[in-house]
Amino acid sequence: MFSGLSNFLKKILPKRLFYRALLIVAIPIIVLQLVITIVFFDSLWIKTNKGMTRTLVNEISTFVKVYESEKINKQELTDLFSLFLDLNIELTKNEKLGDINSERWFSPIDRTLRRELKSKFGTGEYWFNTTSYKELIDLRIKYLDGYFKFLVPKDRVTSSSARIFALWITVPALIMIIISLIFLKNQTRPIINLARAAERFGKGEEIDEFKPSGALEIRQAGHEFDKMRKRIERHINQRTEMLSGISHDLRTPLTRMKLQLAFIKDKETNEKLTEDINEMEKMLNEYLQFTSSSYNETDKMFNLSELIKEIINKYNNENISHNLIPRIYINGKNNLIKRCLNNLIDNALKYSKNVEISLKKKNTNLFITIDDDGPGISKSEYDNVFKPFYKIDKGRGDTKSSVGLGLSIASDIVKSHGGNIMLEKSKMNGLRVKIFLPI
Repeated sequence: MFSGLSNFLKKILPKRLFYRALLIVAIPIIVLQLVITIVFFDSLWIKTNKGMTRTLVNEISTFVKVYESEKINKQELTDLFSLFLDLNIELTKNEKLGDINSERWFSPIDRTLRRELKSKFGTGEYWFNTTSYKELIDLRIKYLDGYFKFLVPKDRVTSSSARIFALWITVPALIMIIISLIFLKNQTRPIINLARAAERFGKGEEIDEFKPSGALEIRQAGHEFDKMRKRIERHINQRTEMLSGISHDLRTPLTRMKLQLAFIKDKETNEKLTEDINEMEKMLNEYLQFTSSSYNETDKMFNLSELIKEIINKYNNENISHNLIPRIYINGKNNLIKRCLNNLIDNALKYSKNVEISLKKKNTNLFITIDDDGPGISKSEYDNVFKPFYKIDKGRGDTKSSVGLGLSIASDIVKSHGGNIMLEKSKMNGLRVKIFLPI
């Protein structure tokens, strides 16, 4: 039961901190105002209206009883009540009262009038309408074969202080909520800035010097994030420089080995050594590509549909088909996306004959799929192939010229754009690479 209630609350509560904090501030204010209003309405307004209505009904009852006396001048009595009690009185003969159901059941004024009139005159002896006139109540009391019609000002049965009270209880609440909105906006802005900086850093974008602001705890979180960011950047730079240095330094002995191969007269030995050196050189190039899959390029808006078409056209291969939505724009690193798609298409062409590329859009996400009709790989290897330097011993990964960095580079590029990449079985019975990118 409690878990169900907890899940229900999680669904209906807002997800953002600003709106949750606003609820924490606004709900007590609203509840307090409602309690005060209910107490006022019940203890003051209703009781006051009840007393005023009872007084009015007693005055009307007194008029009717005195009017029945033969000794009194009826016109003088009518004028007296009209002058001093603010009652507009008219005697109508030979007519019925009217529809007794004209009262409004939801109106406190109507309910109070009905109770007081019923207790004083009895059922069927009265009729009233509080909506026919804007400022008057049409009230009729049965008399002989006709009725008395009283036009009574509404302020005789209701207190005008209710409107003033409603105004004073509503305006301060609104002012307090507006002040809370301004205060909460200023308090949540540093958290939003910190989240945006973390998101940009996670995508590999360059971040200017981050300045923490806001409350002490938020400033502390901002300072810790900035220190962590600098440590990570320093680690990435050291790794990149180390791998680049090693790869660059190995080129010198490889070049010397190539020159020395020219002096070997044994053709078979020469070819084997040349093949090994070329393989080593290709591996070095992949290492350098892996270390440079970074973060020097700035984001820009570009047409992803046109970029994919350009990549496909460069292959000049009839076996590559495509189904692309036109004019899909994305904010990202153009060259990195191009390198990612090149790696994936190269990998598909290496192990298959036919490749199909599609680009679709759904809500705020882009879906790029690359299907092939190759041998595919087992599901148990789906996650492993994205690890750097990982090679499958058989199937698609059986090649000497690969060091296992192609898919790793592609995965790194996709995730740096806030997306995700996954593998599954292709509709062509090969491998499908599916890329999700937010826009």
